[in-house]
Amino acid sequence: MNISIRQIDAFLALAGQRHFTRAAAQCHLSQPAFSALIRSLEDELQVRLFDRSTRHVELTAEGVNFTESAHRIRAEVDRAITGMRDAVTLKRGKVSIALLPSLAAGWLPQRLAEFRKRFPGIELEIADVLSEPCIELVAAGKADFALAAIRADTPDLQAEPFCSDDFHLVCRADHPLARRPRSRAQQPISIEQLAQYPFIHMARHSSVRQFLEAALHPQPMNSVMEVEQLATVMGMVRAGLGISVIPALTLFHFQQDELVTRALHWPALRRQIYLVRRRDRSLSVAAQAMYDTLMENRPVMG
Repeated sequence: MNISIRQIDAFLALAGQRHFTRAAAQCHLSQPAFSALIRSLEDELQVRLFDRSTRHVELTAEGVNFTESAHRIRAEVDRAITGMRDAVTLKRGKVSIALLPSLAAGWLPQRLAEFRKRFPGIELEIADVLSEPCIELVAAGKADFALAAIRADTPDLQAEPFCSDDFHLVCRADHPLARRPRSRAQQPISIEQLAQYPFIHMARHSSVRQFLEAALHPQPMNSVMEVEQLATVMGMVRAGLGISVIPALTLFHFQQDELVTRALHWPALRRQIYLVRRRDRSLSVAAQAMYDTLMENRPVMG
């Protein structure tokens, strides 16, 4: 069966007007063309919908029964068209992003506030998880794209550079390393100097830990504990339990009077963040708008 919206519109017009000429005019059709639409609809349904006479047009019992369905079909089509127009004009839609907690907590909120101000009807879904879960969400189609520290170039996924992230020492303000110079031109803090002091590590599955261990190898650290959250690192360092090394994107966690941060100018210690998305799926209009917004406002490290 192949029923068109034009046939449905013609049926509803005739059911309302009960007059072929007026119904044809309502549909902006000639009367012969309009009559042909009604006949073709009845042929498709294999039932007579109207009783015609020289003076009257009346719905048959089958026509009365079909009226409710025709109204419902037309309303569904109208909703679908309105929804599509709203999506194209960014009045409605949904964007799902997966990204590292360090980006989600510090850099992202202002970008989302600006985006929501421009497009208040767009629903936002944020997953602040580590790199591997980020990639899994994109691969499973549960996130439009991800910002992760893994270059996931596979047959199904593509990755493009998003930003890079330097690393900083964090220690108490009364720690010996706090008196080290800030300037790159002066003698930088060395790995051997860090190894002299108790060290607070991030968990082994975090990208921060993985990048740091690669840069420190083969120098062993005086590790006293490892924790899952950067806020916990901050608390432990502030309590004087040790020092740590953290990415520049997380420095907002450590803006405390008791703490000092120092840039570590080690060529081997730099974290690349990638934007990862599926190769076989184009972004929705809403997701593309978010992609453009984030790409235009990427973090810039010194």
